[in-house]
Amino acid sequence: MRAYRYPPRPHRRKHGPQGYRNVAEFRPWLRDEFNFRCVYCLEREQWVNNIGHFHSEHFLPVACRPDLELLYDNLLYACHACNSLKGSLQVPDPSEAMRSTTVIVARDGSIRGRTKHAKRVIDLVQLDAPSYRRRRRLILKIVETAAKHNRSLYLELMGFPDDLPDLARLQPPAGNSRPDGVNLCCFARRQQGKLPATF
Repeated sequence: MRAYRYPPRPHRRKHGPQGYRNVAEFRPWLRDEFNFRCVYCLEREQWVNNIGHFHSEHFLPVACRPDLELLYDNLLYACHACNSLKGSLQVPDPSEAMRSTTVIVARDGSIRGRTKHAKRVIDLVQLDAPSYRRRRRLILKIVETAAKHNRSLYLELMGFPDDLPDLARLQPPAGNSRPDGVNLCCFARRQQGKLPATF
């Protein structure tokens, strides 16, 4: 079930870029912030052609809070499907609600929440819909088969993308409220030999 293991603890932001003029400019930071996967369903960049597949998603919708449109802490990294289904709905924060202790993903691809907030995210974003269950079941089988019979494929499926963003080279117009996070980014950890082969 490692392919769909939610984080053990609520997410705490490590980056804080400020001053960008459009949401797309936050993308490199969000990719690293959320480990190159959708915060809702855990779809990984490695599993898709990610051009146009992942979005900078507004947790509090712009329709409700236009003042937060370009606030980094209101942005999440989400796949196209989850972003479309969530839309302007107000849901519990998935980076808080969706944890390994609050969500169960079964071998058949089904998903259920153990808490009120996790159940609400699953329900509103339709994470237990047949198409999501089928996708999870397929990925789980592929990852399991690769782990047993094809180590290089397993590493490709469960590893980090090749194009890790070098956040130290980026200069947000209004600075970075969490500058220490740059040293913790995946690119820096790979340079230091500290990035694991899989996650």
